[in-house]
Amino acid sequence: MTLYVNGIGTLGPGLAGWVGSRAVLAGESPSCEAAPPEPSASVLPPNERRRSSESVRWAVHVAQEAMQQAEADAHEVASVFASSDGETSVLDRLCTALATPQRTISPTLFHHSVHNAASGYWGIATGSQQSSTVLACYDSSFCAALLEAAAYVHIEERPVLLVAYDLPPPPPLYAARPLRGGFAAALLLTRTPAPQNLAQLDLALSNDLSEKATSMDDARLEALRSGNQAARSLPLLAAIARQRVTPVCLEYLEDQQLLIRVMPC
Repeated sequence: MTLYVNGIGTLGPGLAGWVGSRAVLAGESPSCEAAPPEPSASVLPPNERRRSSESVRWAVHVAQEAMQQAEADAHEVASVFASSDGETSVLDRLCTALATPQRTISPTLFHHSVHNAASGYWGIATGSQQSSTVLACYDSSFCAALLEAAAYVHIEERPVLLVAYDLPPPPPLYAARPLRGGFAAALLLTRTPAPQNLAQLDLALSNDLSEKATSMDDARLEALRSGNQAARSLPLLAAIARQRVTPVCLEYLEDQQLLIRVMPC
């Protein structure tokens, strides 16, 4: 399947926004451990932004960046959200509350515990009534979401906003799922070429596991890639940033890989 990228949003350590991240991802500037800024998610109404969780704000922040970069209308764009673990901070607070004698659960907190919280907030913020799919496939979440978005783009012939995000869970959940730093990325994908395209992606699945998955040359970025499922998108983002024909191999299932040929536009 062939896709075109019209907009990109990023948020992570030293990767605050696509414009500022391109040189780092392309290997033209060194990476750094600088903490990402607090996500603005300014598209959210003030009351909703105040009530939203941190992971929701990360997801909405990069989604907003990708849409603004592409100058796209959210009312015309479907969405696919992917998070391997979802609202772990909310889950921790719920479990802590259930362990107290009172067992009092906040309705607002329970409302935020669902896995599609970020998708719901995006719909509230934009007023979009387009289809929205939410996936959780452990470390395969980004690849599964990219394939889901590609299929939707081709079948429905409509642009799709892909948003992948994950934040480290609080202790004691961190011991069971030690994600290395937070990361979020968004891609606005379309089926047809246009002047504003940033890259062309040719996708194919392969059962040939002899080809090694693409890693990052920079040690900090590689640690982030291997330690956060949303950051599995980094080799793809780096290939787009380099603006040259680049093959990318992403780990998908135990017996399958996702091959992407990235071409500049």
